[in-house]
Amino acid sequence: MKKVVISVGGSVLVPSLESHHLKEWVSTLQELMKDYQLFCVCGGGGEARRYISVCRDIGVDEATSDELGIMVTRINAFLLISALGDSAYPTVATSYREAKEAALHGRIVVMGGVTPGQTTDAVSAVLAEEVGADLLINATAVDAIYSADPRKDTLAERYSLITPSDLINIIMKERMGAGSNMIVDLVAAKIVERSAIPFAVMDGRKPEDIISALRKGIFNGTLVAEQSRAILPL
Repeated sequence: MKKVVISVGGSVLVPSLESHHLKEWVSTLQELMKDYQLFCVCGGGGEARRYISVCRDIGVDEATSDELGIMVTRINAFLLISALGDSAYPTVATSYREAKEAALHGRIVVMGGVTPGQTTDAVSAVLAEEVGADLLINATAVDAIYSADPRKDTLAERYSLITPSDLINIIMKERMGAGSNMIVDLVAAKIVERSAIPFAVMDGRKPEDIISALRKGIFNGTLVAEQSRAILPL
């Protein structure tokens, strides 16, 4: 059975106090687990950013602020586990070893952050490398990778297929601008490059699109891989 690691943004799962996408994610993951071994890494989203902002405002150091952010990612992970019921391993994996051991039970494995200074982008990339994943998916509130932030630059180019080195170049270019907000961090991009695991960026607000991509090859995001490789359907 092929292995798929999905990084799910916290802002995708629970975008606001008034709305969430948990039901859509549960139905999608339960359908996918019939054919794939699934690992999900949950981000902290806006809630984590709000708490970290408060920490900085009251003078809390960055490492402690990161620890608080990790707690929020694990709350989101536990929320997803609770929604999945018996389809998920019942506890949040707090290390890569725990995630690999939990996978032996044949259920969906869910985790959040791991260590201060490391985003859940990087966690999902390391996890994909650790478990030998066939595909890494980043399900975010943006539908693809662009040459620049499309919310700020109306001329930003939307990519459907790029190589890992292309991704790193895009990130490095954006990092030079003040207030840049890249869809994936540099550490994750470098791990994707060294592991050669195909990396797909998709709109996490439409989780059902993942089923179409994996089973039918109908893909509407950005695939990061060497262009000579045929990846989807998986």
